[in-house]
Amino acid sequence: MGTRPELWVCRPGVVDYREALELQTRLREARAAGRIPDTLLLLEHPPVYTRGRRTEEGELPLGADWYAERGIDIVDVDRGGHVTYHGPGMLTGYTIMRVQQVHEFVHTLEDALIAALAAQGVDARRRESVGRENLTGVWVEDRKIASIGLHLSRGYAMHGFALNVVNDLDPFTWIRPCGMDVRMTSVAAELGADCGANPLDCMARRTAHAVAEAFGLRQRLVSRPRLESLSAPSVVI
Repeated sequence: MGTRPELWVCRPGVVDYREALELQTRLREARAAGRIPDTLLLLEHPPVYTRGRRTEEGELPLGADWYAERGIDIVDVDRGGHVTYHGPGMLTGYTIMRVQQVHEFVHTLEDALIAALAAQGVDARRRESVGRENLTGVWVEDRKIASIGLHLSRGYAMHGFALNVVNDLDPFTWIRPCGMDVRMTSVAAELGADCGANPLDCMARRTAHAVAEAFGLRQRLVSRPRLESLSAPSVVI
């Protein structure tokens, strides 16, 4: 029985959104060139709203100045989906991976998050989209706990998922998250005192394991400097 291909997992801590976006772009180029295998970044962001390609008027109803006064940045991105929020205490995962079938990839990612949440004690599930209502992501009953949005280029993905762990949920109430009137939840909100001493670290480990297993890969932890060195732009002399 052969050795499974690797999934490199990097946990760089809290990273500015634009900085992470630039890193993802370079990593996807490195993945497409074969310099790195499939890679998963697991990190946190300072407070930020990101607007995907399907974002519509009214999804940020209070205006940029109002959000800026509360320390929340706004960034337009090339992923699919609508507006969403990232912030401290949320586990954001960026999947720099080869994708053959988009819907199958998204469902596998949803299944991995469901498995990681189950291991933590949260009973989550997938919901099938109905008509124009986009129900991609992971749910606890009618409450959304994880969002997924990807951008593909030449068969390689970037962006990924956002899993609410111990983050403040109030910023979701100031927008129309994912373009819907939806109630958000988190691991902490669902488990309360049973959340554990360090749920974010625990969920990061469970999620890395679950994603590797779901895609049939062997997890390997790598440092950010290692990834930076392998994704640095080539110098032309």
